[in-house]
Amino acid sequence: MQKKTVLVTGGAGFLGSHLCKVLLERNNRVICMDNFFTGRERNIAPLKNNPDFEVVLHDVTSPYSFYVDEIYNRACPASPPHYQRDPVSTFKTCIFGALNALELADKWHAKVFQASTSEVYGDAAVHPQVETYWGNVNPHGIRSCYDEGKRGAETLFFDYHRQNKTRIKVVRIFNTYGPNMNPEDGRVVSNFIMQALKNEDITIYGDGSQTRSFCYVDDLIRGFLCLMDSDDSVTGPVNMGNPGEFTMLELAENVIRLTGSKSKLVYRPLPQDDPKQRRPDISLAKQLFNWEPEIKLEDGLKKTIEYFRNFK
Repeated sequence: MQKKTVLVTGGAGFLGSHLCKVLLERNNRVICMDNFFTGRERNIAPLKNNPDFEVVLHDVTSPYSFYVDEIYNRACPASPPHYQRDPVSTFKTCIFGALNALELADKWHAKVFQASTSEVYGDAAVHPQVETYWGNVNPHGIRSCYDEGKRGAETLFFDYHRQNKTRIKVVRIFNTYGPNMNPEDGRVVSNFIMQALKNEDITIYGDGSQTRSFCYVDDLIRGFLCLMDSDDSVTGPVNMGNPGEFTMLELAENVIRLTGSKSKLVYRPLPQDDPKQRRPDISLAKQLFNWEPEIKLEDGLKKTIEYFRNFK
């Protein structure tokens, strides 16, 4: 078969770098676009000797143009400390990044994939979260640049699909972890592991009873490909994440046990608009692709801890 040319925006990030690797293994030509605001060269260094891999330094808020068969629009800071560092830039990345990806897809009649997020559900009043739930989002809080930016990007995708027949795929990603995470990105898994490896106090926000569901990166990337390979009639949005639900206290205790750490737990006030519960209903993904996560939290944590132990 003729090789496809696939663009991955945000390709040097945590998820983007794993996606680039798998796309190359599937015999595609891969263009990794990143402005390296949060993406890192080390994530894609093992791929650079592949003649089918190209890195383009570019900010997705500015238009770009080259031939593509498929686009994975992944560019955007995803951890609260990073996306809150420059909230205006975060919102622009969500909206203009989506717009420019859609314009390029229309030009070449390419499939275009939008990496949306469980944050579109906000502090959900429905549990677990199902795709038909419209969410409970603060439109002017400190997380709104990301939450509302991703909601606006979804709006653009579905309007392009209705108006221009654009070939879209929209996934809503729940908490994901694994190698290539930035140890300083401020997300709970990386925070807990790094604190535990240094035998520092582990910071629990609130009373630790708030819950999250953690999906190992390999399971998520497999889900991405299932969605992208599906018939054009399947547009999404589709939830992808692990329906196993853990409190922050349970996660911290697991990390301490698996690292053999001497860390103690310390408690801090809960950040503004931090969701109390987060768990995906993945019934639609199961129905459409027979997709569900396979890697248990303990096994995924062991692999992630090993990555951070060797991080230099």
